[in-house]
Amino acid sequence: MTFVLRPRLRLSEFEIVREVQGSKGRYVIRHGDDEAELTYSILSPQTVIADHTGVPDALKGTGMGKALARRLVEDARAEGFKIVPLCPFVNAERRRHPDWADAFNV
Repeated sequence: MTFVLRPRLRLSEFEIVREVQGSKGRYVIRHGDDEAELTYSILSPQTVIADHTGVPDALKGTGMGKALARRLVEDARAEGFKIVPLCPFVNAERRRHPDWADAFNV
């Protein structure tokens, strides 16, 4: 049996950057040459569609996808928009966190 050991990463050491261009946006965490991202589409000032969450193999299991989803929820609450979770990962996280229900439009 082969095991792949990944270095223990502390999410507190990484910055989540929000990038917006027109009606598209993304949250991204960079680590070396790798990027974990959550992309979204801005339907209106009140509605954002979570499109896709991608975490490269080198960063899987680090909690980066969860951190990106959490940041989206935090921004939705702070800015007053609702999230439509078309992304399967974001939708799964929504179901795991019933306390996030106020941030979603489902």
